[in-house]
Amino acid sequence: MIKILFLIPNLGHGGAEKVLVNLVNNLDKTKFNVTIMALYDDNGVNKTFLSSDVTYRFCFRKSFLGVGHVLKLFSPEFLYKKLIRDDYDIVVSFLEGQTARIVSGCNNRRTKKICWIHRTMKAKKDASLLFCNYEEALDCYSKFDKIIFVSQDVQLAFMNIFPLRGKGVVCFNTNQTDKIIEMSKEEISNIEVFREDEFRICAMGSLIPVKGFERLLEIHKKLYDMGNKIHTYILGEGKGKSKLVNLIQKYNIQDTVTLLGYQENPYCYMKQCDIFVCSSYSEGFSTAVTEALVLGIPVVTTNVSGMQELLGSNNEYGIITENATKELMHGIQRMMESSKLLNQYKRKASERGRDFQKENTVKVVEDMLLSTVAKKENEAHI
Repeated sequence: MIKILFLIPNLGHGGAEKVLVNLVNNLDKTKFNVTIMALYDDNGVNKTFLSSDVTYRFCFRKSFLGVGHVLKLFSPEFLYKKLIRDDYDIVVSFLEGQTARIVSGCNNRRTKKICWIHRTMKAKKDASLLFCNYEEALDCYSKFDKIIFVSQDVQLAFMNIFPLRGKGVVCFNTNQTDKIIEMSKEEISNIEVFREDEFRICAMGSLIPVKGFERLLEIHKKLYDMGNKIHTYILGEGKGKSKLVNLIQKYNIQDTVTLLGYQENPYCYMKQCDIFVCSSYSEGFSTAVTEALVLGIPVVTTNVSGMQELLGSNNEYGIITENATKELMHGIQRMMESSKLLNQYKRKASERGRDFQKENTVKVVEDMLLSTVAKKENEAHI
């Protein structure tokens, strides 16, 4: 049996955290002995969804302001030795940056090191943020046996900054497709917030600037002022919530925008909506958009990483607009004004959603992990 550790900052309510829980819960436990280690145990809402056959550990009870700078005072080798301690066949940093730096410090030649990259890196400074400098970041990433990317766009951006050809593999995120569909059928206690005479827009993600919810509210305000009966629902929590609340009040749209907060079951809310909108300025491979497709909800999105892989380069499975407020609004308007187009994209979304069944994505990862260990064993006999 292959002993594998996944290291992640925490199991909070972000997309990567949810994807990791989905993945480890579905790995074949006759082949893999799985442990998740979080650097910080606080803000771990996704812990409750871990299967009983997955071991959970953590390094620190709580995070604190400036912890990233403190950890940079110690070498990767020192941090790995002090924090990880046990031996594993494979150690995975499931996010770039902080955990990648730690895992790169593994000096056990029998251990394979893998790093998962979830976001688009646009410059050396951005890519080196949680390292001492770019040179250290390049050195750390070069020590990994494989680097996994959630989309081809993310891989291309990374390779433009770190010239590490030959290490990259693209693996799509794992979603609990059957569970998503089943949970979407649950009744909502406050169903009165959904009105049949309104065009209902759904968005979901951490309430942080990169998700573009501020411009989504601006779009909502313009469409509402044009006389459209619309309602926008935003699922998620985050540091930017107070700013969104202030904008809603400023635009006087309190009656037509609902911040639903974090929901253990967001899918029953998503299913009530006519379209799903991704207003992000940057993404890696959107978990929320993938979930919308699984539910057969038409998608309108900005042109961020992963969207052409999800929706097709010619808008086959959804509408991709330029990454600008005006163009995103026009994409939403197209869906609102044409029931024929809306129904067409409902069918295409359901069709595309079937491609992301968990059995398919999990098998790709299992095969990658098995081949990684097999390669290591072959090298040991040479």
